[in-house]
Amino acid sequence: MSESLKDQIQKLKAQRNAIILAHNYQRDEVQEIADLTGDSLELSRKAAATGCDVIVFCGVNFMAESASILSPDKVVLLTAFDAFCPMADMISTGMERELYGAFPGYKDPPRYVYPVEYTLRDIKKDYPCVPVVSYVNTTAEVKAESDICCTSANVVEVIDSLPDERVICVPDKNLSAWAAKNTKKEVISWDGYCHVHDRVRPSDVEKARRAYPDALFMAHPECRLDILEMADNVTSTSGMLRYAAKSSAKEFIVGTEIGLLYRLRKENPDKMFYPLRKDMVCPNMKKTTLESVYNALKEMKHVIKVGGKIRESAWKALNRMLSL
Repeated sequence: MSESLKDQIQKLKAQRNAIILAHNYQRDEVQEIADLTGDSLELSRKAAATGCDVIVFCGVNFMAESASILSPDKVVLLTAFDAFCPMADMISTGMERELYGAFPGYKDPPRYVYPVEYTLRDIKKDYPCVPVVSYVNTTAEVKAESDICCTSANVVEVIDSLPDERVICVPDKNLSAWAAKNTKKEVISWDGYCHVHDRVRPSDVEKARRAYPDALFMAHPECRLDILEMADNVTSTSGMLRYAAKSSAKEFIVGTEIGLLYRLRKENPDKMFYPLRKDMVCPNMKKTTLESVYNALKEMKHVIKVGGKIRESAWKALNRMLSL
């Protein structure tokens, strides 16, 4: 991409008093022009603490929703309006997005709707009084129906913080399996998954270890449990960045979306990083381009706003986690 386009983005950003956030899975060139890169909730929390008027979120829809929940006084733009998370859309509440984003001119972003009649409200009826722990990789209304949120890094801590002997954990069955392995509590799991991580098989790890015998294997907890049990370190994307920086090892096999390789290599130029599988690519994360960032800022389009009771309830679930 031309430098002139990057310059135009910077000028618009200054005019709008905006901050550009890019998730770790974004394209290299998008991460380059971002003010902050990181995990989704980490980005939303940092943006909320700034004096910006506009948050430009280079990610998928639930991330922009979290930013709106934590920064109700700021305008949140999603750079690719059709960028959704299939795993987040594997669970619904049954409320048909009532009370969500109700303001003039709002258009609900596209979502992949799975033909599953069983909803979060149904599982809550099946397990009355059992608290719901929702992964931050969920829609605003799912968070609103939950007791507390969690991240891939703190899921065990969140579960252990609850006084109950069992919990409902949604929507990622792999994250739930990892949590169940590391807590004494019963974890009732939803049957969702991230297609990027769930596709990994033990043969992929074995192949990578043969190719890079001196490399440590880092795996994201969205991978299957048999994969996690083969890893040298199981952690979030931010955790992988910290682990690689502190480790004396010089080579790493990276078991997550390949977008993270950009920061790993940039922050550790003396080390080598190899993708576990070259097809660990999230198409929705790659929908954002420099052009789409520019257009969102220029036209102030693709506004994501969570309002009303949904925001209030979702904020409580997020804040309960953040207060731990």
